[in-house]
Parts: sequence; C-alpha cells; structure tokens
Amino acid sequence: MIYWQLFIAFFRIGIFGFGGGPTMVPLFHTECVKKYKWVTDEDFADNLALGNALPGPIATKLAAFIGYRVKGWKGALVANIGVVLPVVILMIALLEVIYKWKDAPGVYGMIQAIGPVIAVMTGVLTWEFLQKAWQGASNKTGVSISLALSLVALLFLDWHPGIVVGIALVISFGYSTWSVRKRKKKDGKEGAA
Repeated sequence: MIYWQLFIAFFRIGIFGFGGGPTMVPLFHTECVKKYKWVTDEDFADNLALGNALPGPIATKLAAFIGYRVKGWKGALVANIGVVLPVVILMIALLEVIYKWKDAPGVYGMIQAIGPVIAVMTGVLTWEFLQKAWQGASNKTGVSISLALSLVALLFLDWHPGIVVGIALVISFGYSTWSVRKRKKKDGKEGAA
C-alpha cells in the first residue's frame, strides 16, 4: 500500500508541477510533509537546500530522498518513476497539440495565468521556511546577517542560487563543527576541575 501511496503522491506532483523544480517544491511540501507526514519540515528544508546545491533537477532528487526515507531503494525508484512519468506521458501526448494551438488566445491566456500562481506558492513556502528558521535559530543575529548576505549575493551580485546555498552549507558546517569542539573543550575543562 505504501508503494502505491508513494507513486500516487509523486505522480500528482509530476502532473501539477508545471514549469519544473521551483513550482514543484510547494507541491512536494504539501504531499510529503503536510499530507502524508513522511518527513518533517526540518528534514524537508535541509534536503531541499542540499538538493539545490547539487547538479540536476530538484524534483528527482527530492523524490529519491523522500522515497528512500519511506521505503529504501525501492521507494526511491517508485517515487522517481511517479514524478517523471506524468511529464513523459504529457510531453508525448500534448506536444503536437500545444504546438498547433500555441497562438490561440485561450491557450496563451492559460499559460500566462499560471505565472502569478507559481509566484504566490513559492512566496508562501519561502515565508514559512523563514519563519521556521527564525524560530529555531539560537543566534538571531547570525540568521539576519546570513539572510542579508544571501539577498545581496542573489539580487545585486547576480550569483547563482546553487553557489549561495553551497557557501551557506560550508559556513554552517564549519560553524557547527567549531561550536561543538568549543563546547567539548569547555565541558572537558569543567569535568577536570
């Protein structure tokens, strides 16, 4: 039954994820965190960040991670088939029709109307992640500085988001390693005294 749920959930994401990765992320969150509760918000956010830092489409990476988390390698395979299959079917079936009718007012209007919906869905998900990061942060100043530097790098320096995420991961790893070592040294000195 769980394999069927994995397939159906990711098949839905594949069908409704018009436009690729950024439009699929809120759908992944809805299906995998809110509906089925296969992963927590924190796990989802961590793996989304890691997936964005790695090359390739985010949809297949998230599907593989969540499928593997739920049912191992078979779950990863089922989830990836589920997320990719709708795209393959729809591309084969609808490519000729869309090409033939691409200039028709109804089709053009439909395509134009999807853009704002995608922007709102992505904005809501971003806001939710920012709220959770702020609430869970022990160092609010560090989060504020990270956010400001990320915005400057993305908006003004025109850096690729993958580079910004990669730098953030390296800095976070370095900081957490340093703070754990510092705490162990402190605990060791207190234990010796």
